[in-house]
Amino acid sequence: MVRLCQVAALAGLVMVLVLALSVEGHAALASAGGWPLAIGRVSAFSGSYLLLVMVILTARLPWLERSVGQDRLVRWHRAIAPYAVSLVSLHVLSVILGYSQMLHRSVFTMLWSFWVNYPDILSATVGFGLLLMAAFTSIRIARSQMKYETWWVVHLYTYLGLGLAFMHQIRTGVMFLGHPHTIQFWTVLWVGTGLTILFLRLGVPLVRNQQYRLRVASVTQEAPNVYSLTVTGKNIKKMAVSGGQFFQWRFMSKGLFWHSHPYSLSALPRPPFLRVTVKGVGDQSSAIAHLKPGTRVFVEGPYGVFTHHATSMNNVTLVAAGVGITPIRAMLEDLPAASNVTVIIRATRPEDVVHGAEMRSLVTAREGRYFELLGSRDEVNLDAHTLGQLVPDIAANDIFVCGPAGFTEGVVAAARRLGVPHAHVHHESFTF
Repeated sequence: MVRLCQVAALAGLVMVLVLALSVEGHAALASAGGWPLAIGRVSAFSGSYLLLVMVILTARLPWLERSVGQDRLVRWHRAIAPYAVSLVSLHVLSVILGYSQMLHRSVFTMLWSFWVNYPDILSATVGFGLLLMAAFTSIRIARSQMKYETWWVVHLYTYLGLGLAFMHQIRTGVMFLGHPHTIQFWTVLWVGTGLTILFLRLGVPLVRNQQYRLRVASVTQEAPNVYSLTVTGKNIKKMAVSGGQFFQWRFMSKGLFWHSHPYSLSALPRPPFLRVTVKGVGDQSSAIAHLKPGTRVFVEGPYGVFTHHATSMNNVTLVAAGVGITPIRAMLEDLPAASNVTVIIRATRPEDVVHGAEMRSLVTAREGRYFELLGSRDEVNLDAHTLGQLVPDIAANDIFVCGPAGFTEGVVAAARRLGVPHAHVHHESFTF
C-alpha cells in the first residue's frame, strides 16, 4: 500500500509537470523574462500539486489511514511541506521578476500592478501569506513554543489560503488560457480535494456523532494531573475500535468546542461506555478535569494502526511510560488469548503508574510477566542491557512502545540493538 501511494503521487506529479511544460516554447523562453516566467509556471503547478498531496495525507481517508497509520501520514506531510512551500515561493518571485523584465518595470511597480490590475492576485497574496504563516509555525523550534490549540487554529487557515489562491490560477495562468481541458482537470482536482475534506472532516463526523450522542458520564483522577473521562452514548458497538487506537475528541463546553485533541482509549469500549485517560498538559487536557456530567462530546475516528493487528509473533512485549500507558492498557485487553505477554512500565513514582492495578490484573489473567521500573531517569534507565535482562527472548517478540518522544526513541533504539527486526517494532507519535 505504501509503495502504491508513492507511485500514484509520483504519477500525478509527472502529469502536472507535463501540463506545465506543454505551453512552453523556444520563442517564449528567448523573449524578455521568458526563463523566469517558465520557472514560475512550472513551480506553480508542481508546488500547488504538492500542497494538495499534503492536504490529502491529513484528510483521514479511512482506507489510507488504516493501511499506513496517521503518524506516518503526518511524517510524509511534514517531509513534503518544505518542497511545496519553496516551490510556491519560487513561483511568486519568478513571476514578479519575469513580468518586470518583460514590461521593463521595477519589481515593486510590478507587484503593485499585480494587486491593482490583475484579477484575484490580491486574494492569492493573502493566501500565500497564510501558507507562509502555517509553514513557519510548523518548524520544530516554533512548534515547541506553541500551545497545541494555537498551532491547530493557525493550520486551519491553510485551507483558507488554498481557497484564496485557487481562482487566480485558472484566470491568469498562461497554461489555462485557451486550454479548457486543463481548466477542467485542475478544477476537478482542487474542488474534488475540497469536497473530500468537507465530507470526511465534517460530514461523516456529524452523521456518526448523531448516532453516538456521546455525553460525559464522569471524571476521575487516576494519578497526579491525570484524569479518566468516562463517556456514555448509543450504538457504541458500531465504532469497531481496537485497543491502542485513538479518537479526535471535541468537548462542547466553553473554551473547548472549537478545537479537537487526539486521545487514546484507555480501555476497550463497554457499551454504553467509553473511557479515555488524559494528562493535563495543554489548555484542553487541563480543562477536562472540570467537565460536568452531561457535557456533549464529539469524536472523529477511530484512528491508528497501533493495534494487535500489527503483530506477527505470539510473543508480545508492551512498553510504556507516563500517559502512554493508556493505549497499552487497552491493547493488553485486546490481544489474542494465545499471546505470551510481557509488560514493562516506566515511571518516576508508584503513584505515576496510571491504571497500574488494572494492568497487573490483566497480565495475571494472561499468566504473563509484569515489570515496573520506578525512579528517576538517572537511577533507572530502560536501555538495551535492562531490556535484554527483562526479556531475554526480545528478538523473538513484537514490541509495542508508547510514551514521551525521548523515551520511545530510546526503547526503539535499544530493541533494534538487541536484534528485534524493524517490522516487529511498533510505535505511534501523537505530537503535533
